[in-house]
Amino acid sequence: MNPTPLHARRPLLALAYSAAVLLALTACNKADDGKTVGQSIDSGIAKTEQAAKDAGNTMKEASKDAQATGSQASTTMGEKIDDVTITATVSTGLAKDPDLSAIKINVDTKDGVVTLNGPAPSAVAKDKAADIARQVKGVTSVNNQLVVTPG
Repeated sequence: MNPTPLHARRPLLALAYSAAVLLALTACNKADDGKTVGQSIDSGIAKTEQAAKDAGNTMKEASKDAQATGSQASTTMGEKIDDVTITATVSTGLAKDPDLSAIKINVDTKDGVVTLNGPAPSAVAKDKAADIARQVKGVTSVNNQLVVTPG
């Protein structure tokens, strides 16, 4: 990954080009304004420094905006990863239990809320499945939709 992509360097390249043009125009100024060549160059340098400061401030603001957007995106992505992790952990816990491993329980997670769907061999097994889900880190609640179907 390139740390400074071309689009991020464009303002700096434009600034450098502008500074060079400004210095050239200042040095070639034929109007007699009472300034020596050195004074004209100093004035051009001061203007270029101000332009650089302005460009730097603009880039800082753009960087802050990009960081805020990136932070929001990573939060959203983190929530999605957590839901996937919760679903996988609950499914693994159910598969490890001898009373629940033989049945197909569908596990869905949305914003930390786990929903269990499918058959359960008994009311005890249904409650046990909900308990397994509740013990998983990140689970905020369990919607137990398991249907008791004695085998």
